[in-house]
Amino acid sequence: MASRKTKKKEGGALRAQRASSNVFSNFEQTQIQEFKEAFTLMDQNRDGFIDKEDLKDTYASLGKTNVKDEELDAMLKEASGPINFTMFLNMFGEKLSGTDAEETILNAFKMLDSDGKGSINKDYIRRLLMSQADRMTAEEVDQMFQFSTIDAAGNLDYKALSYVLTHGEEKE
Repeated sequence: MASRKTKKKEGGALRAQRASSNVFSNFEQTQIQEFKEAFTLMDQNRDGFIDKEDLKDTYASLGKTNVKDEELDAMLKEASGPINFTMFLNMFGEKLSGTDAEETILNAFKMLDSDGKGSINKDYIRRLLMSQADRMTAEEVDQMFQFSTIDAAGNLDYKALSYVLTHGEEKE
């Protein structure tokens, strides 16, 4: 006789594999809430799972419409099953362990740097920071820009900014 576990698998229903619930103990409550906000922003169709269409929609909302299906598939393959919130948190826990804050900030900026120049238009960054997730005020953005290198074309050098944000001073 087949076990209960096997019957569920044979039923063909797509079920999220349970990620360890201990992942919640790796983060502070405020961090978990921030991850939940990020998950909710990405779960565009509000079905409790992040799938390929959700990723496409998320990238489109960030102005990046030329993401290849292969890239999206590679992202989804990093999970051992459908991505519910617990799986999402578990994946980020694995990604963040062993990375430093500067690398994390740089990776976030790189997502917005479609041509890989190392800079992003400051007006674009301002709009994003003031309209997405944990919205910043105009004053907070202006304060951040005080520590930024901005060229004549209005592009922010995010590598230098990432260094200042994590080390508190400019490189010599």
